[in-house]
Parts: sequence; C-alpha cells; structure tokens
Amino acid sequence: MTRPDTLGALKESGWHGRTVKDEMRANLLRKLESGETLFPGVVGYEDTVIPQIVNAVLARQNFILLGLRGQAKSRIIRQLATLLDEEIPILAGSEVNDDPLRPVSKYGRELMREHGDRTPIEWVGRDARYIEKLATPDVTIADIIGDLDPIRAARGGHVLADELTIHFGLLPRANRGIFAVNELPDLAGRIQVGLFNIMQEGDVQIKGYPVRLPLDVLLVFTANPEDYTARGKIITPLKDRIGAEIMTHYAEDVEAGMAITWQEAWTSRDGRQVEVPELVAELIERVAFLARSDKRVDQRSGVSQRMPITVLENAISSAERRAVLLGEGRVVPRVSDVYAALPAITGKMELEYEGELQGAERIARDLITDAALETFESRRRMPVDDALDEIVNYFERGGVLQLADMVGSDALLEGLGAVPELMEVVENLDVDAASPGARAAACELVLEALVAEKRLTRSDAGRYTRGRRRQPPAGGPQFPGTLDV
Repeated sequence: MTRPDTLGALKESGWHGRTVKDEMRANLLRKLESGETLFPGVVGYEDTVIPQIVNAVLARQNFILLGLRGQAKSRIIRQLATLLDEEIPILAGSEVNDDPLRPVSKYGRELMREHGDRTPIEWVGRDARYIEKLATPDVTIADIIGDLDPIRAARGGHVLADELTIHFGLLPRANRGIFAVNELPDLAGRIQVGLFNIMQEGDVQIKGYPVRLPLDVLLVFTANPEDYTARGKIITPLKDRIGAEIMTHYAEDVEAGMAITWQEAWTSRDGRQVEVPELVAELIERVAFLARSDKRVDQRSGVSQRMPITVLENAISSAERRAVLLGEGRVVPRVSDVYAALPAITGKMELEYEGELQGAERIARDLITDAALETFESRRRMPVDDALDEIVNYFERGGVLQLADMVGSDALLEGLGAVPELMEVVENLDVDAASPGARAAACELVLEALVAEKRLTRSDAGRYTRGRRRQPPAGGPQFPGTLDV
C-alpha cells in the first residue's frame, strides 16, 4: 500500500490522528488481548512491576520507575517504544514531528498555509519517536527545551523573539513520542521546572521570550532512591505531576535471578563447548542474594544484578583459560573458578564502616563460602551426616588437600578420590554430575560447605585443612603430608 505523501492524500485516505497516550493505550490493549509478551527479556516482574506499568499506560499517565541500580529500569523504558505505531505521518521538515492535521509549531502552520493540500508529508518510525536523556548537573534548558539561534534569525530575517529562530531541544523533538529521563534527581531544579511547565501548561520562556508548545508526549523517568539525598532530589511540583511512582526490585528468588543471569551473561566462547554446572550457577546467584542482606554491605546502594552476571562470565573465563592450557575440549567452571572471579564481586559492592575495616576481598570470600553452604543444603537429597563426619575425620587426622587451579577434571577427581566418603556425598546431591568437570565442581561444593560450617579451613590459595574449632583425635590413623591435586 502506497503511503500518502501530501496533506490532501492523507485526508483522502481517512487517516485520523490520536494522542501518543491514546495510541499507546490502544496498542497495549491489543497486545493484552492477543497474549503477547509485553517486555521480552524482563524477568521477575510479571506479577509486580509490569502490571503497574500497564495500569499507568492504560490510565494515560506519565510515570517514574524508582529503584536501585541493576533493576532493568532502562531496559523497560526503552521497550515502551514497542507500544507506538510502526509509522506516523508528519509535516515534511518539521523538527517537532508536527501532526499534519494539528501542527503545534509556527513552521508547520506556515507550511500548511503556503501549500494547502499539497503540503508534503513524511513518515517516521517508532524508533525515531523515542528520545532518552541521561540527567547530569550540567544539562541546560537549551538541551531540553531549546534556545534562540542568532544565525537562523539572521539568515531568515527574523527578530529574535520569533519562534522560527528557535533551535528546539530534546523534549520538543520528542513531540508525538516518548521522552525518557534517566536519573531524574541529577537534573537541576530549574530544568525540572521547565519540564513540568511544558507538561502542564504547554509553555516555557526561552531567553525571556514566552513560547507556547502544546506538546503531545509521554514522559517517563527513572531514579535511584539513594540519589534523593546523595546528589539531588525531585522537586515537589514535578513529582506531583508524575502520575505513577513504580518501585522496581531485585529478583525475589534464586531461580528468577539465575534466569536473568543466564540470559544476560556471555557464555559462548568462540565455538568452544561450555558446560556450566547448575550448582555453580546457583552458588554465584546466592552470592548476590547474600550480599543484599549482609550488614557489611551498604544496602542503600544495592547490589546490582550485574554482579552475578560478571561473576559467571569471569568464572567461565577462568575455566576457559585452564581448558586452553591443558588442551581440554570442554570448559567447565568449578567453585575455585568463582574464587578466581573475586574482582567481579569486590567492584560491585559499596561497604559500610564495618565492611571497610574487613576489606572487600575478605567479605567476598565469606559470601562465596556461605553461598556454597546454602547451595549444598538446597541440593542435599537425604541426610549424609555420617559421610560428612568421615570427610572431616580425614582432615582431623592430619590430611591436607591442596587444589591447584591448573589441574584438569580427571586428575582432580583422582586426587579427590583419596578423601573418604566424598564421592558418596556427591552421589546424594541433586546435581547433574555426569561429566568429570561437573563431578569435580560438586566435590568442591561439599568441601566449601564444610568450610562454611567451620569444620574445615580453606586458605586463600585453596588449601583445605582441619577446622579451627576442633582438635585432632588422640588416637586413630594419621594422614601426614599434603595431597596436591
């Protein structure tokens, strides 16, 4: 079908314009009726955040997403563009996407007065109708609303007070579309005033000249609650004009967190086969969950979902390095590879005073150990206390185990086989330990769980010895020396 390219042809086609909020409402209702996924790739918000966004759009309201870092706020607002029509007509050459039937700019009105039904029409896609701005303290009214352009005034022979001399900013250019502002509290108060003036009254002053722009735009904002006091705040009149304040959150359970991490992490490595044991993925996710409740970590800043994503990527990279050096065909990360990913943990946490005293690396190691215990408990199918006692007794009698990073899975399993009952405990875990790499990872998980219970001690170099709370038995066989694997 040929699209109309003049105003007259557009009128003959029977096209009728509608506001952007009505447009998004209608398209959202169509998606709901068809059962279409509204925000692909956004996990864990199906029963919380997404219904509130749907309500705001159906109510034709501007809204703000309020939440800590790494909670998919930017991803959500960018996907709002999918609720726009694929294309809409505008007056050709209009900087503010003038509706051919109801132009808001002086340029559009004069173009129609000059050409009538022969006024040229252009069509713009939905992506061009979404404009996003990251708020920073140096943003000006000229950036958001516009400024007078003396060169344009001189070339056109206009006085500076003429609207035709304005170089429009981002907000007018988002007319008939979506204008999103990330980190709203960082925007200076005078700029926020300009926003709510445009939102409510449709007018603003540029360099002392009043300009009326009845814009048709959906305004969406994001903010971090910590920013209200750390860097700025949302002024009360603007906050009053925002229809809905929607709180985002981190994944509410480990399974949802694992789904997000697996979706976002880069796991394909140039065609090399990568096998991530599920217990390793769960352990990594539990590190983030524990960090979000640890008193040594600043919970006002939050622990981003980017933490488990980058930890998983780093753990795979550690396993990849080992596989390349040893000539193994499969990349299988183990618990020791999670320790190798410490830099991906320490850089993602803001610490309280107590945490600063202990140090980020010490806290990260504690989190990994505690996460290993939780993972072990969640996957234990039946009581294995007697077998665990046998493992502990091995170390109590002088056994020492040194796990080297650069050891293949087969060699590691052969060495771990010297620890009594260790393999029997692994057999009673709800894990897929079919491959040597997965079995080796499960063995390391058992040892880490015993470290968390203080029944064993693990050095930073991966050396397992007896726990600190118990003394070796007086009698019984001894296991002097160190088992290096």
